[in-house]
Amino acid sequence: MRPMSTSDNPPERPEGPQGSGGPVDPVTPGPSTPQTPATPPTPPTPPTSPGGPAQPAAPGGPAEPGQTGRQRLAAGLWPPRVSRAQLIVALLLFVLGLGLAIQVRSTSDSSALRGARQEDLVRILDELDGRTKRLEDEKQRLEDQRRELESSSNQAEEARKQTVEKERQLGILAGTVAAQGPGITLKITDPTGQVTSDQLLDTLQELRAAGAEAIQINGVRIVASSYFSDADGGVAIDGKKITQPYEFKVIGKPQDLEPALNIPGGVVQTLEKEQATVAVTRSAKIVVDALRVAKQPDYARSSSS
Repeated sequence: MRPMSTSDNPPERPEGPQGSGGPVDPVTPGPSTPQTPATPPTPPTPPTSPGGPAQPAAPGGPAEPGQTGRQRLAAGLWPPRVSRAQLIVALLLFVLGLGLAIQVRSTSDSSALRGARQEDLVRILDELDGRTKRLEDEKQRLEDQRRELESSSNQAEEARKQTVEKERQLGILAGTVAAQGPGITLKITDPTGQVTSDQLLDTLQELRAAGAEAIQINGVRIVASSYFSDADGGVAIDGKKITQPYEFKVIGKPQDLEPALNIPGGVVQTLEKEQATVAVTRSAKIVVDALRVAKQPDYARSSSS
């Protein structure tokens, strides 16, 4: 026998669909059948606890299936994602708002007279006119004295009279002599103890600016060197403690003194904000009889001696 060569083997035929070795029938072309698109695989459902809602997606990531609209909104808003530019803008807006608040407050404080009534503005103008008139009268009086000294036939006698009058005036200012005249009585009742020495000093300065010539407070004579300080349960004047009610006896023109205390934003309104009660009474005769001991200066001497 001779060996079999590969050329003697019959060619293999392709198997049919059933795997048989028979010949494959040619496919007869027919009408085209529409192909159904393949359905994409369904993503796996995230695990949930038994009976509980679906867990929200991780912050910043896509929303997972099964989340409600509220859960997706919460996942998009928290935690907040703030950039450096947003922080700078927020800081600038805060500084701008703070500046506007301070400006509005300072403007409202400085414009106390803008909302005043016409009657109050007229009274303030009258007070200013009164101060101007008092200064002009003082100037005229000094000029008259100078002319009398220059034209008097007995200049020595005239000089002596003016010296005595000047001594009396200086004694009133120094508190070494008693004084009386028209004026007002100012009584401040402070049941809550909120009135401080600074507020009493402001009251004194307002009275002096309105033309007060002699003042005493609770039996203490007020002079140029008087000072105020807070004390336990009250106020001290020149080291002497006084307690409320604080009573001011003031000699001066009542028509100038009382309006000066009642101007808008003035002494009366400031004290009433501290729950204090203020009463102002005009009088044709006020007696200021508290005296101060005259002190000899240690260094100052008269330049005419």
